[in-house]
Amino acid sequence: MSPIKRFLWIFLLALSALWWLTDTTEWAALPHFFAWRAVLMQYSGVLGIGVMSVAMGLALRPVWLEPSLGGLDKMYRLHKWLGIAGLVLAVSHWLLAQGTKWAVGLGWLARPVRGPRPVLPEGSVQQWLSTQRGWAEGLGEWAFYAAALLMVLALVKRLPYRWFFKTHHFIAVAYLALVAHSVVLMKFEYWATGLGLVMALLMAGGSYAAVRVLLGRVGAHRQVAGQITTVHTLPDLNVLKVDAQLQPGWPGHKAGQFAFVSLHKGEGAHPFTITSAWGGDGHLGFIIKGLGDYTDTLAQRVRVGDAITVEGPYGRFDFQGTPRRQIWVGGGIGITPFVARMRELAEHGDGKAIDLFHTTTVLDPQAMALLAADAQAAGVTLHVFHDSRDGLLTASRVVSQVPAWQEADVWFCGPAGFGQALKSGLVALGLPSGRFHQELFEMR
Repeated sequence: MSPIKRFLWIFLLALSALWWLTDTTEWAALPHFFAWRAVLMQYSGVLGIGVMSVAMGLALRPVWLEPSLGGLDKMYRLHKWLGIAGLVLAVSHWLLAQGTKWAVGLGWLARPVRGPRPVLPEGSVQQWLSTQRGWAEGLGEWAFYAAALLMVLALVKRLPYRWFFKTHHFIAVAYLALVAHSVVLMKFEYWATGLGLVMALLMAGGSYAAVRVLLGRVGAHRQVAGQITTVHTLPDLNVLKVDAQLQPGWPGHKAGQFAFVSLHKGEGAHPFTITSAWGGDGHLGFIIKGLGDYTDTLAQRVRVGDAITVEGPYGRFDFQGTPRRQIWVGGGIGITPFVARMRELAEHGDGKAIDLFHTTTVLDPQAMALLAADAQAAGVTLHVFHDSRDGLLTASRVVSQVPAWQEADVWFCGPAGFGQALKSGLVALGLPSGRFHQELFEMR
């Protein structure tokens, strides 16, 4: 099980167990559906705001979690799964609330006769919270509608990145409204328990993260300004090579790491792999593939002298491992982290035997010459597969060209489906799954 799946399930089970141990309801004594509904609304509410709080915290890109979760690309995948889990729980919570009202209105359910409400101490916090239920329920309902819409939009890949970047920020507003809803409506007895402390910490941390998101302060302490120094295009590949000179403050990076790059106001920061080895001089290089409505226009918009802001570095695709043989596979623009590593090895070799497989739909002579020169300087054996000429790269074709491949670490960067097929094939042939390292190609 991957670290992000393990984290997700442990968190859900741990919070569920804590709620179970805290709630004093005698399940066998629940007299009717409405009593069950009240309990399940508390459970779905606790779990829902809990996963949303963690997802909001991950939006801050906490670099200290990278070693545990395998890098920021994995953290973003966890952020996505937590968002989906939060959406499912929120829909369940809403159906329990609204669906029951609809069923009563249609005559499918009969509301039980309520006994007298307990008398609460005059002037107490509990009494004050009980008087706030009306607006908290209404606020929670409308916040749910907004959050659900924004989460669905975030999952639509056809939505241009700049609109995703702008609309996704508003989830922070909906989250803060749901925190207010939860504080008022969570069972008061929970607050004096360990569950109450955990929920207070989760919602406080999530609220802090939400405010930073709304103020545009995500990653602000890791941003360094600079200037574009060179621009080179490879039209056949729809690729732009950019070099930048940063002002003092960049902490340095390792080959395989990436950064969030801002080139134009209003567009938001895009993640690009750093293709230059770090020399301590503030120089960074990027190779950018035109893959969307924005990156497709960069070749016409980016000029020498333009301002650039770089945030990072991020990622754990660092080529570390004990095996003395490595197999690298770069699909299309996924070749970029390997370019950075080869340039690093050209200066400081590590003595490992390395085979690099590069698959491409367009065989550009200039790009291939540059790649071959980097491989030769680094002592890397290069295998180029042109799809229309050589067919698809498969696990069997990889192992047929690499001696002692069973002893190698495999590092893959490219389209997710290609990576999954390659991993499945290699594992079926005998490669331990833990020796297949994959950079997740999608950050949303």
